[in-house]
Amino acid sequence: MSQNLTFITKHGPEIASVFEDLGQLRIAVFSDFPYLYEGTLTHEMEYLQTYADSPRAFLFAVYDGSKMVGATTCTPLVDETDDVRLPFEQVGFNLDSIFYFGESILLPSYRGIGLGHRFFDEREAHARRFGTYTTTCFCAVERAENHPAQPQDYRPNDAFWTKRGYQKQPTLQSTFEWLDIGQTQPTAKKMVYWMRNLD
Repeated sequence: MSQNLTFITKHGPEIASVFEDLGQLRIAVFSDFPYLYEGTLTHEMEYLQTYADSPRAFLFAVYDGSKMVGATTCTPLVDETDDVRLPFEQVGFNLDSIFYFGESILLPSYRGIGLGHRFFDEREAHARRFGTYTTTCFCAVERAENHPAQPQDYRPNDAFWTKRGYQKQPTLQSTFEWLDIGQTQPTAKKMVYWMRNLD
């Protein structure tokens, strides 16, 4: 790992300029458990368009030389897809008050040096700048406890998220579909939301 990491920020349509870097990073990081994501750059380009279409969307990324090694994104919940908005609409949340956090991803060799906290700091600060958002949220996949692909040394991020002030909301769930590594057909995955109040 280089000691010369550089950081960039992008807003709204500007995010499209790093779609390829971000897509490749997402495919690399999400191939590991618990996501086991068999991604393609074509699908990534379609998925990431949500950020470019949202004027208030935000990306903060880390480069080591010319390679993106970490990134995080967020966007107002109202600008997210139907699948993401639905559980909040069903229970009557005011979507205009919620900022949704997308991926927070780092290549393994860059973990443990504080970048995970930096990603949350940057996104929360971005949401506060507008003065109208009271809540931030994100979702995470839930796999079976005895999943055959779970590594013996696997540790979920729950403790880290709790330390950041987020609380798991078991009643708020979405279902996303993607292709698992080694499979031939996409399958549905349960995604559970975590929320915190902005200070």
